[in-house]
Amino acid sequence: MPEGSLLAACRRDGAYADCYIAYIDRDVTQSQFVAAFYTTWVFRLERLILKWCVSKPSTDADARALAAGTANTFAALRVEARGENEILLADFTGRTRSWLKTVPIVGPRTRLYFGSAVIPVRSAATGQANLGRNFGLLLGFHKLYSRMLLTAARAKLSRPKN
Repeated sequence: MPEGSLLAACRRDGAYADCYIAYIDRDVTQSQFVAAFYTTWVFRLERLILKWCVSKPSTDADARALAAGTANTFAALRVEARGENEILLADFTGRTRSWLKTVPIVGPRTRLYFGSAVIPVRSAATGQANLGRNFGLLLGFHKLYSRMLLTAARAKLSRPKN
């Protein structure tokens, strides 16, 4: 995870944060990456779950508006911070963050980053930060799913333009 990134700031106070990287052999803008990421078949499944389970519907057009910077909410997410080549989104509960970043590399080539954070809650009784009892149970699935999301976005960006 790059120091100074929007996601790096989430690591303080006992938060869990991860970072996955993929490379693509072409120039990709931040907007293209965000749009591709949130319109992959993998994330469309998540969007369907969010629609039915927490009444947070979204469309591909909503994802493109988020990517273009003309919307600050998408599905169950809201923009917490934006930079020139990165975006940090918080879920509607405030407990998790999603982060996407692009870095151009000579070639043309682009490094794609995807990361997430789980924010601990403080116990009223003890004052200690805790990630929750389900965190450990779901961590393996989370890591696999994160890699699937990034791989799907990279594949979508790799397809020739129609």
